[in-house]
Amino acid sequence: MEYYSLNNYLQDTFGEKVYKIALNGGFTCPNRDGTLGTGGCIFCSDAGSGEFSGRAEESITAQIEKGKERVKQKMKDGKYIAYFQAFTNTYAPVQRLRELYEEAVSHPDIAALSIATRPDCLPKEVIALLGEMNKRKPVWVELGLQTIHEKTARYIRRGYSLPVYDEAVRKLKETGVQVIVHVILGLPGETKEDMKETVSYVGASGADGIKLQLLHVMRGTDLEKEYREGKCRVMSMEEYVCLVAECIALLPERMVIHRMTGDGDKKNLIAPKWSMDKKRVLNALRKAIQEKERNERRLSCDK
Repeated sequence: MEYYSLNNYLQDTFGEKVYKIALNGGFTCPNRDGTLGTGGCIFCSDAGSGEFSGRAEESITAQIEKGKERVKQKMKDGKYIAYFQAFTNTYAPVQRLRELYEEAVSHPDIAALSIATRPDCLPKEVIALLGEMNKRKPVWVELGLQTIHEKTARYIRRGYSLPVYDEAVRKLKETGVQVIVHVILGLPGETKEDMKETVSYVGASGADGIKLQLLHVMRGTDLEKEYREGKCRVMSMEEYVCLVAECIALLPERMVIHRMTGDGDKKNLIAPKWSMDKKRVLNALRKAIQEKERNERRLSCDK
């Protein structure tokens, strides 16, 4: 397959299988603590998209060891990525961030640090800290962009404008930190062309990687209310698979595809239920991408 998968990138970079361990640093979000709002984005769960992360009351070291234990049947010896996942993981005093990041990068089995955050939560002292950590072990910053369209951004209560994203990417790249961008496909009111425009923009923005995330309707979110009132819909598997294949074709050849779908906590997932069969979805995605590549090569030969 011609797209650059995360597994291929990890093998090229580290020379072995590497697993992510999702961590909870006990953060909150400016969209929840009253700085920007209190309800969060309309799709965000009470766990701050960290349903599979550790427990905030445990130390980072303890969370890493428990994460290793969970995957020991797949990998007894190897390296791991410390993934600060829940809520906004640069939204704290820089000294607190230093303590948490330091504990993670100091662990001998951690090969890289991945930090999920918002573009508007990267003041200069935090970017300096990220650059410092990057000199010790690779640092990835995962930015929750979701869409480039301002109307949708207001609807989902994202809380910042597109130029804020552009500036964050520029500053992070200046420090040598890798940038991974989260995009949600299927946001209410967006057309297929809208979504492809977002993906194309990310591809041209200087980002190193992308996460394509299927819109999930999770229990307890404001999006659930919208969905139950019939104000938004979710895509069928066939729609989603075809869209992802088209989106990947728009990206630069060496952009790392970190995700093509996503996991929702099954006990709290309202829709789409087909997304729970991850193996089936991934197989369909790979088949669709291969078919699109074959068709494009055929068209090229016919010219």
